Order: sequence, then structure tokens, then C-alpha cells
Amino acid sequence: MESDRGFGLIWIRYLFGVLYTNFVASVEVILILRMVAGSRVHVFAALVISLATAIASCALTAAKLSSALAWYRRGQTPTAEQRASASMLPFRLARVQGAVWAAVGVSLLALHYDAGGQVLSLIGICMAVVAVATGFMNFLLLQRLLRPVFGIALADVTDLRRRRHRVGVRLLVTWGLYSAIPLAGITALVLASQFRWLIPSGATTTTPVLILAGVGIVAGLRGMTLAARSVADPLREVTDGMGHVGAGRYEVRTPVYDSSEIGYLQIGFNEMVAGLAEREQLRDLFGRHVGRDVAQHALQQGQDFTGRVCEAGVVFIDLAGSTALAATSSPDHVAAVLNAFFRIVVGIIGEYGGYINKFEGDAALAIFGAPLTLGDPCAQALGAARAMREALTADRDMPDFGIGVTYGRVFAGNIGAEDRYEYTVIGDPVNEAARLSDLAKSKAGRLLASAVTVSRSGPDEATCWLTGEDVLLRGRHQPTTLAEPNGIA
Repeated sequence: MESDRGFGLIWIRYLFGVLYTNFVASVEVILILRMVAGSRVHVFAALVISLATAIASCALTAAKLSSALAWYRRGQTPTAEQRASASMLPFRLARVQGAVWAAVGVSLLALHYDAGGQVLSLIGICMAVVAVATGFMNFLLLQRLLRPVFGIALADVTDLRRRRHRVGVRLLVTWGLYSAIPLAGITALVLASQFRWLIPSGATTTTPVLILAGVGIVAGLRGMTLAARSVADPLREVTDGMGHVGAGRYEVRTPVYDSSEIGYLQIGFNEMVAGLAEREQLRDLFGRHVGRDVAQHALQQGQDFTGRVCEAGVVFIDLAGSTALAATSSPDHVAAVLNAFFRIVVGIIGEYGGYINKFEGDAALAIFGAPLTLGDPCAQALGAARAMREALTADRDMPDFGIGVTYGRVFAGNIGAEDRYEYTVIGDPVNEAARLSDLAKSKAGRLLASAVTVSRSGPDEATCWLTGEDVLLRGRHQPTTLAEPNGIA
């Protein structure tokens, strides 16, 4: 129903536009012939023939339009043949319109067969110009009215070389028909009157010159308006689309309804936006996999993003009893538990300025101070660990866990081959944090840090911790002095 109403509006506007064009052309050409050739032109008969034929041509072209776009009127998906036919419709109907006016010219020549060579020559010249001008006006009118149809017919077209019609030719023809020809007609009338070519002796040229000047102004304005809007409208749609893309709305597309360079621009814009949307999706996925900060840093550094040695805070959190959970629960239940657990972890780590370097099954490694430099990575790592402990212990549905926090020199950068690598952090603080998380599972607070880490933090954070015993962690040669939250925070 909606497509039927849309076609009805197109059909009515087209019919009105063609009737207006044909009526004006009929009156103008008969008046010019009458003023130039005088009483030898049968005004009434010529006007009746012109108007009757004009009305008939309107009915004919409107019927052809309705028949060719029956699929659009019914809301059907067009076949390949119907798509090709719709895209060529303005050219076919323009030729029909021109042929009808050529027939009018032949009729007028037959009507004035005895008027003499001068009158017949004038009729032939005038009718030839009118046939071309009305046909091209018909083309411009349809190019504008059928944009919704062309948007469907050219929806899947990516190569317009077989359909291409240049914008420059369209504008030059518009100028020639509606500006140059009226000016040339005025010039010809002046010269013919001066040298007595074709114009009978005593005939006045003032009124025909004024009529031609009016034609140049009125028809030229109408023709150039249609031609200008055929370029300006799609350009405005593309620039509006660029504004939407600049605001991050990559779903925007501009309809392709022009077979000239404009169509290439519309197709190119849509392909560009599709490429940007894909690139943004890959960038988003890249950020989700390696972390937003690492992704941004990698994009800025490019292939030179190798790594560096720096001071960083390390937080390692590991679930307790994950093996038993996996043995007694379905895989989807285990995945749901891990996702709920890590959702809390990721949120708090990000809130404190860190980033999750990797998920290792039921454990997560978070880094503070790499790749982006932080103001106090040691205190931020400790604060994040305390916040995670409070959030996870407050939720009774969360599984048991252990958290270890350390601080020291690490290598942060890409590890792997040239064609496949990942950003990671390597160093003794990472191993120490993993051992502390294992030990923390047996502690009441489920959180342990090295005393060195606490001492390197600011005074505000240090007051939240109590130094405890020295422990030789597995795989290490030097004992580690433990620190646990004192419950102040």
C-alpha cells in the first residue's frame, strides 16, 4: 500500500510536469510562428493539433511509466530485466516525447503545405528544437521523480560503466537547449529581419524576440534548476552521510539512483562506510581481546610497537576449586560462573586504571603502569585488589578465590613471531603475584601483597595494610614478606 501511494505521487507529478511542459511549448511555438510568418500560419488548427497531440503524448508516456514500474507499484522485488528497464526509463520516455513532437512537426508541415518554403522552413526548425527540448525536459523530470525507483533498481550495482552518463554532458545539453538555443534564435531573427531571410517583408520580429527571451528565462530557469538539483541533491546526501560517519554512525548509507559520476560517488561512499564499519568492528574486537589501552597504543605505534622495561604493579587473581567445579558442572554453567566472576574483576581493574593483560582459564593477570604510564601504579594496583576482594566476598554466589599483588621491573611488549604475536608482561613480579594468589586462598582475607609493594605505595594506601611473616614462595630463592589488608578500608 505504501509503495502504491508512492508511485501514485510520482505518476501525478510526472503527468502534471509533462502537461505543463507540452502546453507551454505548444503556445510558445505557435505564437512565434504567427508573429514571424504572419497570417499564413493557421493558428487555431496548429494549436489544436499541438495541444491534442501533447495530451495524447502525456497519456502515452504516463501509461508506459505505469506499465514499466508495475513491480514498484505492487511492492515487488524487481528482476534483473526490470532493474535494467527502470534505469533506462528516462531515456526511453524522452525519446517517445521527442518522437511525438516530431510527429506534430510533420502534421504542421502537412497543414501548411501551400504556405511557401519560408514558412515550412520556420516550422521545421521550430518543431525540431521543441522536440529535442521537450524530450530532454522529460528526461530531467524523470531523473528527479524516479529516484526512489532507481534506488531499488541500482541497489546491487557496483559497476556503472555500461550505464554511465556524464554529468558534464547533462549540464551542457541543458545550457544548450534552454539558454544557447533561445539566444541563437534571437540572433537568427535579428539577422533574418536585417537580410530578409525566411521572414516575409514587413513582418515584425520584436514580439518573437521577446517570446524567445522569455523562453530562455523561464524554460532555462526550470531546466537549470532540475539539472542543478540532479547534482546538488545527491551531493548533499553524501555530505550529510559524512557528517553521520564522523559522529560514529557507520550504519548510514546513501541511496544509489544516478548512473553518472554521481552514481560512482554514491557507490564509493557506501563502500567506504562499509570498510570503515568493518575496520571499526575489527578495532573494537582487537580492543576487547588485548585491552583498549594496548589496542590504542598499538595503533599509534604501528609496527614499531615492540616493548619496554618499566616499573609496573601486577595483580593476579585465581579461582579456588575450579577443577572440582568443572568436574561436577556442565561446561556452559562453568562458563557462566567464570563470566560473572570476571565481569566484576574487569570492571574494577578498569576503574582503577589497570588493564587485563590475559585470562588464563580460571585466572586473570592485570597490569598497572604498562603500556600506559600511571600516576601511582603501585597504590592503584593495591586499591584495585582490595576493591575486588570486597565486591567478590559480598556476593555469596561467587566461587572462592585468591589475589596476589606485587610491584617491580617487568618487560611489557610483544612476544612471538613477526606474523603472530601478543602483548604480554614478563618478569619476576608476575611470577611472585601468581604464587601469592595461590597462598592467599588459604588466608582469611583471600588477599596477599608483598611488603615491598606496600612500602612503594603512597601513605594513604599503605595505612590499609599490615605487614606479616616472611614466606619462601614456591620456585623462589628469596623469602617474601607478606602484607594483608588490615580492614581499615
